[in-house]
Amino acid sequence: MAGRGFVSGHRLHYQVGKISMQPSFEIHPLVLCGGSGTRLWPLSRKSYPKQFVQLIGDRSLYQRCAERMTGTRGAVTFAAPTILTGSDFRFVVTEQLQDIGIDPGAILIEPEGRNTAPAVLAAALHIAKTSPEALLLVAPSDHILPDADAFAAALALAAGAALNGDLVTFGIAPSYPETGYGYLKLAGTHDKDAAYKLERFVEKPDQATAEQMVADGGFLWNAGIFLFAAKDIISAFERHAPDLVTPVRAAVEQGEPDLGFLRLAPKPWAEVQNISIDYAVMEKADNLSVVPFRGSWSDLGSWSAVRDQSAL
Repeated sequence: MAGRGFVSGHRLHYQVGKISMQPSFEIHPLVLCGGSGTRLWPLSRKSYPKQFVQLIGDRSLYQRCAERMTGTRGAVTFAAPTILTGSDFRFVVTEQLQDIGIDPGAILIEPEGRNTAPAVLAAALHIAKTSPEALLLVAPSDHILPDADAFAAALALAAGAALNGDLVTFGIAPSYPETGYGYLKLAGTHDKDAAYKLERFVEKPDQATAEQMVADGGFLWNAGIFLFAAKDIISAFERHAPDLVTPVRAAVEQGEPDLGFLRLAPKPWAEVQNISIDYAVMEKADNLSVVPFRGSWSDLGSWSAVRDQSAL
């Protein structure tokens, strides 16, 4: 198996058929919090979406997300987070982090929403200027994962695959046949000390298909959480979505610092396609792995989901 020697300051150790490494892994969170939505109206609305609302406990979902990825947990050490958001939310993202004592590494302001692919690429290009080997964790800010230590353990399992060049996604063990989520089809046999290979992404199914996939046992919900090295995701964009690379790179390079924010340049950003990272890159790539997360998880897409999580 080919190796990379030293990566991000950590020595890779080779064992038969797999890779392990000395703790700890340094991971750079990319927190996506530019979206707006009204599924939890009236508390969540376009001008103040659900990630900034205290739906459960005394923290907003965004604050809980940031706290989950701070400091050291087990074998994982988190770098200061990079925040991606829109101009309307630039002060609330800063204020809510200050309230819980977290300093961001950078806050990138998108001139307008263009979905997850351009946002992730912009952050990767920004970080790769100084740390091309950095492991980037794409984390939606409106999800809830109550067991932060279990999530960190899943990240440690994923880090070996990411350092070896894979694009890693995280799947949730389905508890019922949900039709509102995409699914991940696992490939082949599995070593419990390594990530699965991912066979394919599956679009949101109808009820009968969802029931069949859950009964099969070889499928996971697609949580929209990803881990990869900065240079590897940039290479994936160059291969699978090259039309995005030039305008996004220009938006980053022509970006203007503004009161602690980096405002991406609006002119090149206006040329960027509105597309998710799943469609742009992940569904086309062949270097994919998936790590199952068997702890509690929810995207809190309904009031019933909020009620269920509040009861935990």
